[in-house]
Amino acid sequence: MPCPIARTLDLVGEWWTLLLIRDALLGARRFEDFKKTGIADNILTARLKRLVEAGIFERRPYQSRPDRYEYALTEKGRELAPAVFALRAWGRRWTKGVDLSEIRHADCGGDVVLGFHCAKCDRQVRKTEIAIAPRPQTPTKNLKASVKRERRSKRPASTR
Repeated sequence: MPCPIARTLDLVGEWWTLLLIRDALLGARRFEDFKKTGIADNILTARLKRLVEAGIFERRPYQSRPDRYEYALTEKGRELAPAVFALRAWGRRWTKGVDLSEIRHADCGGDVVLGFHCAKCDRQVRKTEIAIAPRPQTPTKNLKASVKRERRSKRPASTR
């Protein structure tokens, strides 16, 4: 896919997946911890497996007889925190309901808010200073061929 947002949503855009990442950021590690969200066991098992395969969670044994595992966020998974926090901030502003979590600065206890930072001049950027523009496009012919190849590679071998 030629869009990083689309590629990210392909990995984590399903409802339960983002909630599992949220719970892991809040300290959940074990299957039973994640079940508290209300997710069915079969869906939880499938989502955890997909997140491990994607390198977002790492599966680690914590007990033998019977074998039991915990799921820890990898660096790749922890780097989803700003996206989860951005969704939380949007939801706090634009939806109604109870908020049972806080995001606090460990040193002073203040609320943590998301912001924008310029990598070139190394300063904080206000929303009004942001310009969003498409990058120069690949010729359409090459882009379409790239998307077709990617879709084909995701299909099971028996359907190719």
